[in-house]
Amino acid sequence: MSSLALPAVGALSASLGWLVWVVLDPARRDHRRVVAKLRRGFGEPGAALAGAGDDGTLTVPGARVRLVRLLTPRGVVGRLDRLLSRAGRPPAWPLERLLGAKLLLVMVAGGLSLAFASAVPGMLTVVLGLVVTVVAYFVPELLLHSRGQERSQMIGYELADTLDQMTIAVEAGLGFEAAMARAGETGKGPLAEELVRTLQDIRMGLSRRQAYEALTHRTDVPDLRRFVRAVIQADTYGIAIADVLRTQAAEMRMKRRQRAEEKAMQIPVKVIFPLMFFILPVLFIVLLGPAVMDIVAAFS
Repeated sequence: MSSLALPAVGALSASLGWLVWVVLDPARRDHRRVVAKLRRGFGEPGAALAGAGDDGTLTVPGARVRLVRLLTPRGVVGRLDRLLSRAGRPPAWPLERLLGAKLLLVMVAGGLSLAFASAVPGMLTVVLGLVVTVVAYFVPELLLHSRGQERSQMIGYELADTLDQMTIAVEAGLGFEAAMARAGETGKGPLAEELVRTLQDIRMGLSRRQAYEALTHRTDVPDLRRFVRAVIQADTYGIAIADVLRTQAAEMRMKRRQRAEEKAMQIPVKVIFPLMFFILPVLFIVLLGPAVMDIVAAFS
């Protein structure tokens, strides 16, 4: 047996155990018990929540969280948390599970790379295994970045229509926060979710400026950031919010039309390369092929 086979088997076995303990998380009875009690009320007076601390705050199983955070650099944790915020924080993938998945991917990729290197020894195999392991470590970041970009694009598409709806509500006599609440309740998609989250932040005690700035940090959409900046200035200097909403909605629609025109102008440039490398050669073969064959037959 090769000297790399035993480490490969050990890495794959460790990754299987890590998958069961952290990522699949079979010990979720406490979590389900907490959710059930929160949904039905707290049952008997003085009944303690499973998984709750002494002050009544909910806690997560500490051993897994401490181990995962201990094995992950602090900068990676912060970067994943920012990407999770921009991706909308999917409920199925909390931060600790993503950290565990990163370590799992490294162990699986490392074990498979060691097994492949033991079967096909060579420097190229080692380099390929290292590249695969590094790429596997950054797979969660890539997926979250892609999800965040898609979410930002959806927010940008929905922004103009939402501002029109808020403008109508404000002109009908509602306040700005009431119009925001109406848009969040009747709307669907990530922008409505972010509006509801912003209102919840305000009700929890944050100032309007802090809640609006937190909205821009979570979404990272330039048009929404510009709108929030205009709302903050209107709140500071006493400008009528209906005029701000109307102006911003018109500007968002103009920008969306300009982006559509820009993409339409880019189509001919993008078509050139497939046309030159895939369509024209086949066309030349079909048109000139018989003539070339006749010429070759005539001179042969």
